Amino acid sequence: MTDIKISFISLGCDKNLVDSEVMLGIIDREGYTITNDEALADVIIVNTCGFILEATEEGIENVIAAGEYKQQGKCKALIVTGCMAQRYKDEIFDELPEVDAVVGTGDFEKIVEVIDAALEGEKVQMVTDINHMINEELFENRKLSAVVPYAYLKIAEGCDSHCTYCIIPSLRGRYRSRKIESLVREAANLCEKGIREIVLVAQDTARYGIDLYGKGELARLMRELAKIEDLEWIRLLYCYPESLTDEIIAEIRDNPKVCNYIDMPMQSGDDEVLKYMGRKSSQKFLSELIGKLRTEVPDIALRTTFITGFPGETHKQFENTLDFIEKMRFDKLGVFIYSPEEGTPAAKYPNQIDEDVKLERKNIILDMQKYISSQILAEKVGKTYKVMVEGRLPEENVYMARTCGDAAEIDGMVFFESDEDIIAGAMREVEITKSSDYDLTGVLVD
Repeated sequence: MTDIKISFISLGCDKNLVDSEVMLGIIDREGYTITNDEALADVIIVNTCGFILEATEEGIENVIAAGEYKQQGKCKALIVTGCMAQRYKDEIFDELPEVDAVVGTGDFEKIVEVIDAALEGEKVQMVTDINHMINEELFENRKLSAVVPYAYLKIAEGCDSHCTYCIIPSLRGRYRSRKIESLVREAANLCEKGIREIVLVAQDTARYGIDLYGKGELARLMRELAKIEDLEWIRLLYCYPESLTDEIIAEIRDNPKVCNYIDMPMQSGDDEVLKYMGRKSSQKFLSELIGKLRTEVPDIALRTTFITGFPGETHKQFENTLDFIEKMRFDKLGVFIYSPEEGTPAAKYPNQIDEDVKLERKNIILDMQKYISSQILAEKVGKTYKVMVEGRLPEENVYMARTCGDAAEIDGMVFFESDEDIIAGAMREVEITKSSDYDLTGVLVD
C-alpha cells in the first residue's frame, strides 16, 4: 500500500466517465488512496473532453484550478487525460506549464506508469495509437465514482461515421466493439455492487458488433445482459437512426428488461442540411422510422438531439426542422449550437452562421419542446408507473425516482412522498397526480 493520495476530476460525456472509472479501478488496485478532496491530493488527474470549444474551455479551467493546488505545495503532479489531451497533445505543455503529464484516449491503461514517472519529476507525454483497444479486463474491474443505481456500459470505442461537424474519429479512432462475454461480466460485476440499470453507450450504439462479428449484435448483447438476475433495466443511448434495425426494435419490444426508450441523434430535419452534415438519412426516412418504432412499441419514449446554426442553414431549412419537431412530438429533446471545430470539413464551409442566430434558433426549438413535453406529461396524470428510486431530498420525505421512459441525468423525475426508508435502486409503483413541463409528481401505490 502507498500513502500517495490521488484525486480525479471527470469531465465530458458518460463514455468519458467510464474511462475515468476504469482508471480509478487501476489506481485503486495498485494501492493508491483515492480522495475526493483536491486539497489533500498528491496527484490530481483531470480527464477531459475536447468534443467542442465549450468542452475544451471547461477542461482548461479545471486544469488551471487544479494547478493552484500545486502552487500551494501539497499536489506534486498534475495529469491531463482524455479527448483534450489527445487533441492538443503538442500544445498543452506550452500553454499549461503546470501540467506534468498528458495521456491520450488510447493509453489510459498505463495511468499508474504515468503517475510514477510524474512523481519522479518527469514530463510525460503518453499519446500513442488511438485505434488501440484497451484491455477489456480493466473495464470489468472499474471503480464506480458515484453512489447511484445506474451505470454506463461502454460497448464500443471510436466512430466510423465521419460526420462533417465531428472531431471524434480523430480523437477516438475507428469503431471497435467489445466482446459480449466481457461486457456481460462487467455488467454482472456492476450489479453485484448494487447497480440496477445498465445504460448502453457508444458513439453509435446500434452499430455494435458489425466490426467484431461481421453483423450487428446489439440485440444478442441485450438478450445476454437480460440474464443477469439483479438487473432491472437495460437502456439504449446514442443509436444512430441509420443503424437501427428491425431486430433491435423487436428486442426493445419483446425483452421485458429493455426499457421502452431509445435515444436517436437526428441533428436536423432538413434534407439538405443532413446531406452537408454527412448524415445518411432524410426527413422521410426519419419519419418512417419513428412511425415504425411507435407502431411496434406503442409506449416507447423517444429522445433525440438537434444542431442549430450549421453552416449555410437558411431560415427555411431551420423552419423545416422546426416543423419536423412539431410533427414528430419527441418525448425528450436536446439542442446543441453548432461549433466550428478545427480539423472538421464543416469548419471550412462558407456561410458560417452568427452566434446570436444559432442561440435564437436553439431557444425557439427548446420553447417548442417545452410545450410538447408539458402536453405529453399531462397525459400521464392518473396513470400508474413502475419507477426506480434514485434517492431522497435532504431533510424531506420526498423521494426522487424515474420511469423507464426517463434516462438518468438528462430526463425528468418522478417525485413522491413516503415515510418509508427506501434505498436507491428499489422499484415502486407510483400513481401520477400532477405534471409540470418536465417532471411528474405522484403517490405510492400499495
